[in-house]
Amino acid sequence: MITNFIEELKWRGMIHDVMPGTEEHLMEQMRSAYVGFDPTADSLHIGNLVPIMILAHYQRCGHKPFALVGGATGMIGDPSGKSSERNLLDEKTLRHNQECVKGQLSQFLDFTSGAANQAVLVNNYDWMKDISFLDFIRDVGKHITVNYMMAKDSVKNRLSGDSESRGDGMSFTEFTYQLVQGYDFYHLYKEHGLTLQMGGSDQWGNITTGTEMIRRIGEGKGYALTCPLITKSDGSKFGKSEGGNVWLDAERTSPYKFYQYWLNTSDEDAAKYIKIFTFLEKEEIENLIATHQEAPHQRALQKRLAEEVTLTVHSAEDLENAVKASEILFGKSTAANLKALNEKTFLDVFEGVPQAEISRGEVEAGLDIVSALSEKTGFLKSNGEAKRALKQNSISVNQEKVADGHTITAEDLINNRFILLQSGKKNYFVIRVMD
Repeated sequence: MITNFIEELKWRGMIHDVMPGTEEHLMEQMRSAYVGFDPTADSLHIGNLVPIMILAHYQRCGHKPFALVGGATGMIGDPSGKSSERNLLDEKTLRHNQECVKGQLSQFLDFTSGAANQAVLVNNYDWMKDISFLDFIRDVGKHITVNYMMAKDSVKNRLSGDSESRGDGMSFTEFTYQLVQGYDFYHLYKEHGLTLQMGGSDQWGNITTGTEMIRRIGEGKGYALTCPLITKSDGSKFGKSEGGNVWLDAERTSPYKFYQYWLNTSDEDAAKYIKIFTFLEKEEIENLIATHQEAPHQRALQKRLAEEVTLTVHSAEDLENAVKASEILFGKSTAANLKALNEKTFLDVFEGVPQAEISRGEVEAGLDIVSALSEKTGFLKSNGEAKRALKQNSISVNQEKVADGHTITAEDLINNRFILLQSGKKNYFVIRVMD
């Protein structure tokens, strides 16, 4: 059954531009559409989530999504929104990255059910690699004028920008990028009957080059739809944390840090993001926003946003661990919860907390708490200060209170590697045990 895809995107705030007639075209029958993904890394990041969500909504509305991995275009570099050229990748790296990207997309798209609208992954390298330069300029290049190409914003901005963004000008390789991307659309139209290309708002020029090729070479009709580039209300760049990109790959960005990114969203952004980055229905989102406005300090909107996105990108287990890890710094945790954390999550939670190294032998022999607090670690300045803190009942080992006379043993080790000391509510110290 076909449902109204354009209507779905509109109320979610996910449409920037759409070619006239697209909505009617999609309501007639199941249609095929694609979004292109850059394979220059072995993981997508949250900047890719909007086009991924658009493809997922497309499939849920009864249509057939194609995800195009730009193996050929990844070897060139796209001038849209960029001021310099990208590194070019070899085929082996691109193939590896393609498989990684497919695994991440399969969290959102059905590639395996056998349904008529099952998602398909394609790589433009597969059809571009056998086309010679002479063939391309004869069969494709002659249909698009230089005037047409020069009028594109991505080209104009690059050529007329300030001296820094202009750099050494624009290479012929980059200038022809829009022809290659346009040809992808034409090829998919011809071979698979695709009639719609979707992407970020900076892709409009490249997408419409494709619709122009379909019109001139294929004597057919192609459609274009773009989504807005996501911004943050404070003006900072969406999808970046202090450590750089927020990746979908758990090895690059732990589920805990991923969860924290969404949890720390501002009220204004959370109300926008929950429509864009979750599959929650309109009524439920409206109720959530209303509940949040009544008691913003409880951050109900941010919590639900973080839960939904972490669950979709990672897993229920990863979400549970991320929630438990998030509670640790608020003192709502137990030694058992701490010991359940894997090493990466533990280090992420206590990033920036001072550390000291102690040999495994010392811990296995039994480490006196006073010694552990002062001379062995320097956490507290002296044995006297350590004894006073213990007497005031303000010292915890792995978030459980201890008294003078307590001995730290190998049984206290978190992940067989760490011990967490705490003085008062907010002063933490990590002992790292070395073999």
